[in-house]
Amino acid sequence: MLAVSVGGCGFQPAYGPGSPARGLFDNVAIDAPTDKNGFDLVERLEERLGRPKQPDYLLSYRIETRSEGLAIAPDNAIIRYQVTAKIKFGLKDNETGMIVSDGVVSSFTAYSASGTSVATASSEADAYTRLMRLLADQIATRIIADLSSGRAK
Repeated sequence: MLAVSVGGCGFQPAYGPGSPARGLFDNVAIDAPTDKNGFDLVERLEERLGRPKQPDYLLSYRIETRSEGLAIAPDNAIIRYQVTAKIKFGLKDNETGMIVSDGVVSSFTAYSASGTSVATASSEADAYTRLMRLLADQIATRIIADLSSGRAK
């Protein structure tokens, strides 16, 4: 009964038969990464969208990050940092050259800098990796939603 009421409201699964989003998997080439953040982003996007052989789409992106101190110890040492990132992205149809989905995603995370220098470096690297994976999920979700809903440009 629930399936009938959900289907009656126009709901359609993103990867349902005939859905434009279904054609995304293994069909999106992603700009090659130029740094660790780009590598982490592309790795997660490929987990979500697959690795193409003959792609119909090209996904371009630009990453901007910023780190700032959040907590200061009595000796004026920064013991916690917040990392923010914003990624502008665009998905282009290779055949027509048209942008079919674009936008900006952003988020933040934090890490502790109160341990040893090795522990702090590891926490910082982990924070950036988590942030890129989170933003990759947002990008993939936005592209799938745009193509599935017909909002693609």
